[in-house]
Amino acid sequence: MSAGAEGAVLVLNAGSSSLKYQLLHPDTQQVVADGIAERIGDHGSSITHEQDGDVEKVSVELPDHHAAIERAMQFFTDHGTDLRSAGLRAVGHRVVHGGRTFFRPTLIDDEVIGEISRISSLAPLHNPANLIGITAARTLLPEVPSVAVFDTAFFHGLPDAAATYAIDRGVASMHAIRRYGFHGTSHEYVSEQVALFLDRPLDEVNQIVLHLGNGASASAIAGGRPMDTSMGMTPLEGLVMGTRSGDIDPGIVLHLHRVAKLEVDQIDTLLNKQSGLKGLCGENDFRTITEKVADGDQSARRAYDVYIHRLRRYIGAYMIELGRVDAITFTAGVGENAASVRADALAGLENYGIVVDAERNALRGKDARRISPDDADIAVLVVPTNEELAIARQSAEVVTRPR
Repeated sequence: MSAGAEGAVLVLNAGSSSLKYQLLHPDTQQVVADGIAERIGDHGSSITHEQDGDVEKVSVELPDHHAAIERAMQFFTDHGTDLRSAGLRAVGHRVVHGGRTFFRPTLIDDEVIGEISRISSLAPLHNPANLIGITAARTLLPEVPSVAVFDTAFFHGLPDAAATYAIDRGVASMHAIRRYGFHGTSHEYVSEQVALFLDRPLDEVNQIVLHLGNGASASAIAGGRPMDTSMGMTPLEGLVMGTRSGDIDPGIVLHLHRVAKLEVDQIDTLLNKQSGLKGLCGENDFRTITEKVADGDQSARRAYDVYIHRLRRYIGAYMIELGRVDAITFTAGVGENAASVRADALAGLENYGIVVDAERNALRGKDARRISPDDADIAVLVVPTNEELAIARQSAEVVTRPR
């Protein structure tokens, strides 16, 4: 018999051709079920659902996100949970870009949908897909309130010096050009967990959080307030990522257009989908890259070195920006699992109070853990992120807030 769903929150993360979902209780952190639909709108689409200890994967035609959510709901029904009558508290939607309008979790209505659509030009690869998921969920679960949780919200209050690009201020204002930052839900959640782990008030902890997955970002957080972050107006800026270039000379874009005769959409595809680790060595799975490095593959070695070099630049910059650092934390898929990245990113920094204990770093686990010696000046931590839980909690708070 499946765990009860009453009071739970269904969290949806809709991509252009995928849909991740999780049903969980925000108060107890109990996960009822989760799953992913892949290749939506394409041949070979499938959906994988995990509930009650069972993992089911079926190949099924999923022409759109409406069909994907409908099929996920059928999985729940098969396990004794009819989402339409289960007493869900909310449906929480991850929305990548909130622009200058949205900087807190927001109850979704037609007006909100219209505004998310209007600012989609700021995130054309993400917001339209998020909207498709929102529309499908509101159609299939019309009695359950939907809440948008924005990736950019945590960084809304960045200091002007960090948020402002040095271009004509009139142009910047007209076209909403500023540093927005992304992965904010993860950075906020992890920074709070760091304070709990250290048993210190959040407003006393200065920290650097490194969210390293296929997408990667770094943040400098002083007393719970974000001071800087590596991603910018879009998720393309900053660290080297799986398929994204991260920081490059903007003149390269002009050169590619003028000399290589690439059109804007081609350059967009190049920098977002064919660059980063994949562009450097043909792979963006970090496990494969580290295996190739161990086998002496020179392209993989160069890609790894470029990745680490960029990461160290941001760590160094944020150490100076914060002045005092109490913790450096690794999170997300690569950050939580790639011991070599953690060791190499912080190698040779003993004079700054940063030491990675080799034995602790080699251990694997699902809980927050310290990988520095207990007496090190700066705590080096591995803290698993949980964006679904963070979205569920924020969504539940919105729908219980007095109106």
